[in-house]
Order: sequence, then C-alpha cells, then structure tokens
Amino acid sequence: METKLVESLHGITLIGGGPVPPALMTEALGLAPTLVAADGGADRAIKLGVSPRAVIGDLDSLSRAARQRFADRLHRITEQYSTDFDKALRHISAPFCLCLGFSGGRVDHTLAVFNSLVQRSERHALILSASDVVLAAPPGRELQLSLPPRCRVSLFPMASVTGRSQGLRWPIEGIRFTPAGHIGTSNIASCPEVRLQFDQPGMLVILPRAQLRAALSALGTQHVPGK
Repeated sequence: METKLVESLHGITLIGGGPVPPALMTEALGLAPTLVAADGGADRAIKLGVSPRAVIGDLDSLSRAARQRFADRLHRITEQYSTDFDKALRHISAPFCLCLGFSGGRVDHTLAVFNSLVQRSERHALILSASDVVLAAPPGRELQLSLPPRCRVSLFPMASVTGRSQGLRWPIEGIRFTPAGHIGTSNIASCPEVRLQFDQPGMLVILPRAQLRAALSALGTQHVPGK
C-alpha cells in the first residue's frame, strides 16, 4: 500500500508544470482548497502566487528557487517507471482531485496523464483545461450527468470498452470502442440527464469546463465547498 503524503476530507487541487490560466486556479481552489504540486508544478504555483502544501515527484524538473522556497515540503520519489502525475496521485488521499497544468503542453505528457487517469479511476481525478474537464468513467457504475441541452459529451476509449447510455443523441449500445477503432467524440446531450455506464475500465468522458460541478456530482464526490 502506498504511503499517503497528503490527506484531506475535502478535494485537492493538483498542479502540474503546464499552462494554467489564473481564473482556472481560482475556480479549482474554490472547490478543492488544498494545493499539491507535482514536481515542476511548484514553479507554476509560484508564478500564480499560490503555495502548495506538498511537492511530490522525482523533482528533476524543479528549479533551484522552488527547491529553496518549498524545502520543508518536498517529497522525492525516485522510481522512474511512472510519471510525476501518477506519483502525486497515488500518494494523495482525498474525495477527489482537480488537476491543472497537465494538458495543453507536450502530447506525450498528456497521453501519459490520461493513461494514469484510467488506471486510477477510483481516485476521482479530473483534468481541467481552459476548455474541458476530463474524467475516467468508473467501470460498472452508472454516471448521471445533469447537462444543458445540446451539451457536448465526448467519449474517448483508452482500452477496448463497451457501454450503455441514456440521453445521448447517438446511443452507444452495441458499439465496441477502441483507441484505434470506434471512438465517440462530439456526441450531444439530448435531454437534461445523461446516463452512462461502461463494462470495463478505460473510457474517458470529456465535457465543457462549465460542466465541472456536474462531473463532480456524477462521480458522487463529497465535501465540496458550497455544494
């Protein structure tokens, strides 16, 4: 069992080294007030004027200034078979994680993040960008999403996945989704409640960023300030 370096009864905001609009940081901290940095995310935090409770990773991307500033909260994990995102995620205990600065940069980094997202779907981690919120659908459990009319609901498989849906313009029953085959980008909500259930792990659900609270509610997260 992994040692938990940060524990919270509320959500945790996890910041990486990629681009993070200030408004996105403000929104995330309003819902998940404890900030943790994955390696070079500590430098991004400094630029945004915020301070993480912990910095987790192999620390090979951390500047000297960040090392000095956060010397009392550095947690170095030396193994090299996982990414800094994965290292941080598996050492956090919280109802959910809002993850910023993990998309919009290098494509290989983003794909590695999505890989960890589906492998650790029980962590209830959501990737936030300026335009999207991405979550891994928990296998075997129904997601109930309250969405506005014609809201975009994109599905992207990271493995071979089948599932069921209600409330989508194009139903997904009978489809075998695979990364190199059938995918489900740009589906549309046809009624106020969309229901999704997948038989296997591996499906990413991608929604407009404005639907962050709907995504959190669908995952059954608790202890959301103001909810």
